[in-house]
Amino acid sequence: MRLRDRIWPGLRTRSIVLECVIASVSVISIGVTAAQPDLRSATTAPLVLAGTVVLVVLLLTLRRRAPLVPFLLAAGLSALSPAVGIAVPFTSYAVGRYVGRWTQRVVAAVVGVLVVIEPWSPAPVGELVGRVLAAAVVVLLPGAVGAWFRTRELLLTALRERAERAEAERELMARDAVLTERTRIAREMHDAVGHRVSLMVLQAGAIEMAAADRDRVEQLAGQVQAAGRQALDELRQMVGVLRAEEVDEAAPLGPQPGLPDLPRLVEQSRDAGMQVELAGAPGEAVDPVVGRAAYRIVQEALTNAGKHAPGAPVTVTVDRAADALEIRVVNGPSAGPLGNPPSGGYGLVGLGERVRTLGGKLTAEPRLDGGFAVEAVLPT
Repeated sequence: MRLRDRIWPGLRTRSIVLECVIASVSVISIGVTAAQPDLRSATTAPLVLAGTVVLVVLLLTLRRRAPLVPFLLAAGLSALSPAVGIAVPFTSYAVGRYVGRWTQRVVAAVVGVLVVIEPWSPAPVGELVGRVLAAAVVVLLPGAVGAWFRTRELLLTALRERAERAEAERELMARDAVLTERTRIAREMHDAVGHRVSLMVLQAGAIEMAAADRDRVEQLAGQVQAAGRQALDELRQMVGVLRAEEVDEAAPLGPQPGLPDLPRLVEQSRDAGMQVELAGAPGEAVDPVVGRAAYRIVQEALTNAGKHAPGAPVTVTVDRAADALEIRVVNGPSAGPLGNPPSGGYGLVGLGERVRTLGGKLTAEPRLDGGFAVEAVLPT
């Protein structure tokens, strides 16, 4: 900390003109005191003069940090020489402005009023009334003005801090909303586009296996082409939602898939060469959000089975309990070489977040026979 900041804290924010005025008034007070011929006692003249010099220094150094010190010194010196009383209003204002405790303010006000009124010195009623008015103007009024400025500054500071805190919280909430939306979009793109691409990979592998059968190759190639178009359409729809500036040219959005689309999903997996069996029925209609979550669970489970257990039979079971929808997707051990299929590791994590959002439960774990099981319970 610099010496200036230690001696004059807050000099950058305060009015330098005010400090110049205080210094000028103090110098004038010293001059008037030195030239005053009728001091209360000739023996006190050196004391008043020295005290006034000290008062000037204290006004410039302790007016903010310890305003009671220059105030009490000014009050004591004014009792010895009325000429020093010119410093009392400045010190009274400093006490009200920079002292936070009301007890100290009240004590200072009582001392200042007693010094100005001088109750120990008998005087006529008219003069006593004048002293009381002088005490109110010289001591109480500056102190009240200082207390008002302090209260106003504290209120403005509190309002400024509250506004800054609200702005920070709003930015944090906006950042969290953006992150949440990005996570949701990434999960939807992974579920939809990732499944299509996985089917295309399986179908491409089936084309290689059926190279000798021209009709089968043409059929699989058509399925790959159809899956690629669907992946592009779904990707275009999601990207179109993100482009707010292209509202007039928004991509056509279709309804979100749900439970009624499960047979078509299973059929697409069969066309890709997977052995998939759909068992059970959801019964009565469920909430669209629950149905969409069930569809995504089955879709991700089929995608993982196709990538990590090629050739294994898969069973999809959907049952409707009293107050829940139960989904179970079980695949056996891989019937072919596993290879090294690409995997980001976020599919099951995204499903877990989706299920927890609905208040359900998701279990995904390997089986003793080498297969894998994905089970979910979604409240309805």
